[in-house]
Amino acid sequence: MVRSERILIAGGGIAGLTLATALRRRGFDPELVERSMTWDTVGAGIAVQPNGMRALLALGIGTAVKHLGAAISHWLFCDHRGEVLCEIDLEKLWGDVGVFIGIERVRLQAALRSAAAGTRCRLGTWVAALSQLGGCVSVVFSDSRAAEYDLVVGADGISSTVRRLASNPSSPVYDGQMAWRSIAQIGPGSLQSLQFWLGDGCFFGLCPVGNGRTYGFGNVTGPRLQDPVQGRLGRLRDRFAGFGGLVHEYLAGLERDEQIHCGPVEWLEAKEWRSGRVVLIGDAAHASSPMMGQGGCMAMEDAVVLAELLGSLDSVDNAVDAYVKRRRHRVDWVQQQSRAVGESLGMQPGIRNAALRERGGKMFRQRFGPLLAVP
Repeated sequence: MVRSERILIAGGGIAGLTLATALRRRGFDPELVERSMTWDTVGAGIAVQPNGMRALLALGIGTAVKHLGAAISHWLFCDHRGEVLCEIDLEKLWGDVGVFIGIERVRLQAALRSAAAGTRCRLGTWVAALSQLGGCVSVVFSDSRAAEYDLVVGADGISSTVRRLASNPSSPVYDGQMAWRSIAQIGPGSLQSLQFWLGDGCFFGLCPVGNGRTYGFGNVTGPRLQDPVQGRLGRLRDRFAGFGGLVHEYLAGLERDEQIHCGPVEWLEAKEWRSGRVVLIGDAAHASSPMMGQGGCMAMEDAVVLAELLGSLDSVDNAVDAYVKRRRHRVDWVQQQSRAVGESLGMQPGIRNAALRERGGKMFRQRFGPLLAVP
């Protein structure tokens, strides 16, 4: 086990809180700082797929997440009218890896915070400067406090300050899609599966998240734009007016502009995840487009693997090196396949729909199959 009590985690989202729990379970006492003044989380819902649930179950968090969300057994691709093009049996695909859960982000955050209770945390604080000398990382925080650490973990998201300060110039890249995300109530028993309704240059996703609520996400291909909050609901309904069935019912269930979060879909390929005693995890290292729904799961896996290696190897350097080597191929695969899914969904509708009818299930199994193995 690494002999270190001085570990700093920058970022209190999925990656940071999961890592805090994983480290504490292995006898470490990390410190965590979070830029936000509160524990509020941005976004609406999230799919915690079985490989992510496997990581949470190993940390004693999985049961709480299962109770707070909704178990999903099938993933459907439909045309914009609701005709099923391809249906994947998720229980058959994932086998005994675990259950597929849809959950509101605020509920997932609450479960992760509860598991990380006891971790030394400071809100409204971030890393403002850092330097390294002799295996020690000197950090100056936004409140002018300074401290030294044996390891600093950047878990501060796609626009990571730690990544920039560690001399990594990688910047997020716009993926060519804007996304509108929200949570709404639709008719009881209306939705039992994760569904992608595919249009021309756009799609609308529906994911049950428990308590009769549904996570809805509309993606539209086009230039990056600013969508003012005022009038947002009306514009979203207009964009998907040609969609039928559950999409229409979902949009009718929204009541206020403020219910809808709008932002660009971005991805990141940081060539280096490690600079000396500074290492990146989650979106800070490898944010991906959401086409495979694996961003949060990759962050959870990162955290569990890094904590495992710190708890089993004899030095910080060896543990961090092993983490990067062990995670790189799996994360690269998810990023490559996410882009491939995005490209396929952007095809001319007639060609895309025919391909999904003919071989959609096979393509899906090929993309997710490698994730069944323990990371």
